[in-house]
Amino acid sequence: MSAERSGPLAGMRIVEFAGIGPAPLCAMILADMGATVLRLDRPEPSGLGLDRPAAFNLANRSRHSAIVDLKTPSGIETALALVEKADALIEGFRPGTMERLGLGPDVCLARNPRVVYGRITGWGQDGPLAKAAGHDLNYLALTGALDCIGRKGEPPTPPLNLVADYGGGALYLAVGILAALLEARQSGKGQVVDTAMVDGVGSLMTPLFGLQASGSHVGERGTNFLDSGAPYYEVYECADGRFASVAPIEAKFRDVLFRVVGIGAEWVALADDEKNWPELKKRLAERFRTRTRDEWTALLEGTDACFAPVLTTAEAPHHPHHRARSAFVEVAGIVQPAPAPRFSRTPSAKPTPPEEPGQSTESALAEWGIDTKRIQETFV
Repeated sequence: MSAERSGPLAGMRIVEFAGIGPAPLCAMILADMGATVLRLDRPEPSGLGLDRPAAFNLANRSRHSAIVDLKTPSGIETALALVEKADALIEGFRPGTMERLGLGPDVCLARNPRVVYGRITGWGQDGPLAKAAGHDLNYLALTGALDCIGRKGEPPTPPLNLVADYGGGALYLAVGILAALLEARQSGKGQVVDTAMVDGVGSLMTPLFGLQASGSHVGERGTNFLDSGAPYYEVYECADGRFASVAPIEAKFRDVLFRVVGIGAEWVALADDEKNWPELKKRLAERFRTRTRDEWTALLEGTDACFAPVLTTAEAPHHPHHRARSAFVEVAGIVQPAPAPRFSRTPSAKPTPPEEPGQSTESALAEWGIDTKRIQETFV
């Protein structure tokens, strides 16, 4: 796989200790960008993640899998031999786990002083909650983010696991690893990147804390301009039961939307006053129920009304905009998002399918320069 790698990270080597959630997605992002990532899976079924065939675990795409038994001295030595040859590693275990295995930062940096040791947890490596179990929803809850998401009079709404696992977790880990790799080029020294999902979500909330401090976002959930309170930043049901999204926050864009849907021009200015929001929302809801989603799409899509139809995941890959940009690709019969972002001079290659755990143990270890004797001692 390494000979075929392309992208801005081609030539970079990363060891990934198999986990769930943000760690594999971070590894996928870096592999999509061209890094040679070797995933070290366990010899026994790990029970990691949802029970599904490996082919559908798309976050594991674009890299090889090797079985390495970290419960044996030979497995630990194999892992350290790989770390010696790596630019970075990724691990997502509870605090103290890697240290107990004999693979903690001190040991790995002693074997390879330039390695970037990327680790991710929910609560961080220290603090009162560091060793407690948790998931995306819990990290959202503790940062104040979850309390802000939802409609007026209803409980907070879980936004899938996109915000903490992937936004505050995988992406912050990827950015941290890349920053540390850049610094290592200058200093010749690696370091630990301690990524906590709760920290990442807090960082993502920075602009909202500013809005709250300014008095611009202080109402209860579902009454502010970004949380479904404003009639011009909302999702409306159409005649066919499907939905349309509108987000013309600026007056000039509201003018476009209101003219097309048949709302009087006077409402452009009236919409600035929150007292008028309930009535305007009622009028817009009535108007959107007069046509189907696709009829509104024909009228509004591509205009400055800040409109988009609410598509299902089955529909999204077929939208003309995505098709024109090749935003989705088919890999081994499975349609999935293409690598992002895009690079003009060093474009990413098309992803390769996720491997079965251990599918490339012998070949991948040999590719990384692990000697034959060591491979024979390793669980295969």
